Amino acid sequence: MLGILWGVVVVLVAFWALGLVLHIAGNLIHAVLLIAIALAIYNFFKARDV
Repeated sequence: MLGILWGVVVVLVAFWALGLVLHIAGNLIHAVLLIAIALAIYNFFKARDV
């Protein structure tokens, strides 16, 4: 499950970089990227508690 999450984060970072360069859907990509990063951090700390 954690591998899938990291895959999603990588894809979102790539889309975020494209959005910065090409100015495509910038605000939406930034919002989704922040949500993905928050979920990755949450899952990282949740996995460490076990």
